[in-house]
Amino acid sequence: MSDSLCDGRRFSVLTVVDDFTRECVATLVDTGITGERVIRALEWLKETRGLPGMLVMDNGPEFTSSAMLMWSKPAGVKLHYIDPGRPVQNAYIESFNGKLRDECLNQQWFVSLEEARRIIELWRLDYNTARPHSSLGYMTPEAFRSSFKQMLENDKINRKLSLAVV
Repeated sequence: MSDSLCDGRRFSVLTVVDDFTRECVATLVDTGITGERVIRALEWLKETRGLPGMLVMDNGPEFTSSAMLMWSKPAGVKLHYIDPGRPVQNAYIESFNGKLRDECLNQQWFVSLEEARRIIELWRLDYNTARPHSSLGYMTPEAFRSSFKQMLENDKINRKLSLAVV
């Protein structure tokens, strides 16, 4: 999934979702997303939230790049690739991306990349802070994470993040 600006230039969105809290921890909007760009986003997450034990993703070139493979081992992060053509193996992020497409991307006509970044970030914040999830006992992802914050900080839960470029 990608979208385009009003001038026809295409852009992609990297989405990073915490499978435990259902929180979208990051979106990256750019005209091209390489393995090196994914690593920069993950390094930012490392500084702000810490890294999970595992990343689950499809077999896109940005995820299977030598840069990602060389980064993962020293970072202590296992890379788990879903089987090609089997998006159901990463169903939560597929569902999340469908909501992003239906509720944000399909509703906007983006004039610039900066505007797309701003609008998508506002949608992400609303998703995390104002939308209760039945799978979280009708708490928002942010409230759920807050309720488990001490446990997450003590790493008693083996966290994993799902990534997708849509």
